[in-house]
Amino acid sequence: MTGQERPGDHGGSTNLAEQPGWRRLLTAARRSLERTGGRLDATVTLAAPTDDERLVIIGITGTHRSATASRLSVRLAEVDEYLRAAHGVGLADVLTVTAPLRNRPADLKREAVARDAVLALANDGRHATAAWYTEWLDGLRRDGTLTRVVRTGLPFQDVIRVLDALPAADEPMPVFADRVLDDTKALTEGPLRGLVLRALAAWQQTALPVDGEQERTLWESVGLVPDDLASQVLVLNMPATGGLLGRWLTEAAQAGVPMRVTLHQLRLAPLTMTGDEVHVCENPAVLRAAAVALGAQAPPLICTEGVPSVAVHTLLRAAPRAVIRWRNDFDWTGVRLTAAALQRYPNAVPWRMTAVDYLPAAGTGTALLGTPVGTPWDESLGESMRRAGRAVMEERVLDQLLADLRAAGAR
Repeated sequence: MTGQERPGDHGGSTNLAEQPGWRRLLTAARRSLERTGGRLDATVTLAAPTDDERLVIIGITGTHRSATASRLSVRLAEVDEYLRAAHGVGLADVLTVTAPLRNRPADLKREAVARDAVLALANDGRHATAAWYTEWLDGLRRDGTLTRVVRTGLPFQDVIRVLDALPAADEPMPVFADRVLDDTKALTEGPLRGLVLRALAAWQQTALPVDGEQERTLWESVGLVPDDLASQVLVLNMPATGGLLGRWLTEAAQAGVPMRVTLHQLRLAPLTMTGDEVHVCENPAVLRAAAVALGAQAPPLICTEGVPSVAVHTLLRAAPRAVIRWRNDFDWTGVRLTAAALQRYPNAVPWRMTAVDYLPAAGTGTALLGTPVGTPWDESLGESMRRAGRAVMEERVLDQLLADLRAAGAR
């Protein structure tokens, strides 16, 4: 090798990796060395070798190989010895001409250490003893997400900081992100947002959001408000005092007209509900039926439209002494939401959410899917749902609900 040649040059000008007889052999050698951490005691094999490859291997080994051979093998130590004798450089030197050699065993060891550090950090988190938290971390391990976190250098401690600060107290998301992460846009996009959303989905026992509305609902379930105009509540006949919204609600109640109220409107002025009882349902069909059948004679009714928004909770706080009669669909999500509401509001009671209400309608219907949860206000309800295996939506008990509303409105 002259002073003008690079390591790995052959004949003073041509890189060996560019020669037909060497190209596949060096590729196989790279795979082997990277897999074993640079060990030369392995053997590589070329299937269906070309004549150029056969001649190279004959030159390396000094042993004739038949032109009809379907596979040719050579020890890496022989390749290294040949290169040192012929070109003054070893196999590793030749390979690093085109790209650095990776040491995969060392890489895997470093990744394992880094994953352990991430898990140790996570296990010190505020929610570490919660079942959903364990489920979330196990999922990250199983699908390789933790490894990708380590490889990309994503600051996983920021994910834990966000989760440790939740649930929030109906806080605008940019304000929360600035308070916790010193960056108002930290939860707007990117892998950090994705990891937090995945944790929240496990927390709320729901699927990952697939659109903006589902994502907003998930953020709001832990007290974060992405948009105070998008956070809304559907109401019927809820007279109130306090500012422009109070007048609107009172006039709408006098006419028996449903209203959709935004969180932005609810924050314009202090609001006080004038009634002493509020019914809460999950599906708009119930509220619409009440508006049609009862009009202004219907009692105050709120529709959550699924997971209660921050707007729902804000409106209910305007009626601190009212009895809240709460119900949801008879499915596992519904009973979980009812349990959460009963825990959140001391003045809340179940409305038509017992086994006696469920069983008459449970003979047919869609299959009951998801993870069973407890029904502490009526243990027999959960047991009945598990046995029947059917979901019962509110529309199937609409007659009973309207009868209750009619009676309450007449009081």
